[in-house]
Amino acid sequence: QVQLVESGGGLVQAGGSLGLSCAASETRFIINAMGWYRQASGNERELVATITTDGTTTYADSVKGRFTISRDNSERTVYLQMNNLKSEDTAVYYCNARIVWGLVGVPSDKYTDYWGQGTQVTVSS
Repeated sequence: QVQLVESGGGLVQAGGSLGLSCAASETRFIINAMGWYRQASGNERELVATITTDGTTTYADSVKGRFTISRDNSERTVYLQMNNLKSEDTAVYYCNARIVWGLVGVPSDKYTDYWGQGTQVTVSS
């Protein structure tokens, strides 16, 4: 099991910035990827950004140019810097960690996802 704890959520005005962090408590296995997802009230959970062990990043189109994801493997943390926040960014943000089961360098479709408890981000207009 991997336990994830998010921090950094809060209330910010539109145009402002906010930083989120997520710390993983379990390091027995390699965490192949970490990322952030969000779920606004009444909406489906959606991908915000992800980062893999080799540094490859993925962003939702809605946050490109505004959000930056980074990962510190030694500290088992992932960080999301959010700039120029919009009211549409209001949501509960969830940290995700993915462990891929297999051999290093060999593609695999077997994995386990772990999730944090979520942290509220509210952007006022």
